Formats: sequence, structure tokens, C-alpha cells
Amino acid sequence: MPVGEICTREVVVADRSVTIQQAAHLMRRHHVGNIVVVEGKNGGRVPVGIVTDRDIVVSVVAMKLDAAIFTVGDFVMQELTTCREDEGVLECIQKMRLKGIRRMPVVDREGNLAGIIAVDDVIQLLADEMNQIGKLIAHEQIQEVEHKL
Repeated sequence: MPVGEICTREVVVADRSVTIQQAAHLMRRHHVGNIVVVEGKNGGRVPVGIVTDRDIVVSVVAMKLDAAIFTVGDFVMQELTTCREDEGVLECIQKMRLKGIRRMPVVDREGNLAGIIAVDDVIQLLADEMNQIGKLIAHEQIQEVEHKL
């Protein structure tokens, strides 16, 4: 199954100049735990980083830095790992495991932001699949009883 079928398409984004304080307000307003940092290129939005609520706590609050001065761009120095929306879920999970990340931006063929995938999305998919298997087993048992009579 392609990642594009299960990723969250509505992503809260910010450009590099948004302060950490503004990012925290965006997260609170939209009830999310991360912001994807994007740059505009050729009319699109290319993800260049991701800042999580944990990043803010560990790197700003715990270090007693001024959240009104530092920007999300200050915290997106490393190369961002993404997956394409047509990649399989298993490929995506493997990337997440290898990089030790729980969230990953999903991009289209041109590299523009298409969504975000989180471990929670994968768990939900697996739970839905297990539920369907459970229904199959129950249906099979009912069919077996009916045919024996």
C-alpha cells in the first residue's frame, strides 16, 4: 500500500523565520506535535526540516533559551528524511526505523510536501487490518457452522 493512502494530508507548516514561540502557538492551535519547515520553490512547498514539541522542550525550554528569539530554521540543520507518496508503507517504516524517527514528511514526485506519516498512522493501519482479519475468522466460523447443519 502506498504511503500516500494513509498519510495525513493536512500538515501544519512554517518557514525558517518563524520563532520557536510562534511554532509552539501553531502546534497548540492546531493540536499537533510537530511543524514541518518548508521553503517555497517553483511555486511549491519543499520540506527542509521538522520541529517537534519534544525538540522545543529539550532544546529550548530545558536549555533556558529565549523562544521568542530562536527560529525553527535554527533547529533544522541536518538533512531531512522524507518518503515519496508512492513508496510502500514497509519501505517507509524501514526508513523510520533506520533513522530512529517517529514522523516523516511525505513528498510528491517533484519533492513538494504532500503530507506527513507518523508511527501512529502505521499503528492505526495495522489495527484496522487486524480487525478485518478478526472479522474474516468470525465469518469463516459462522459459515462452517451453517454448512455442517
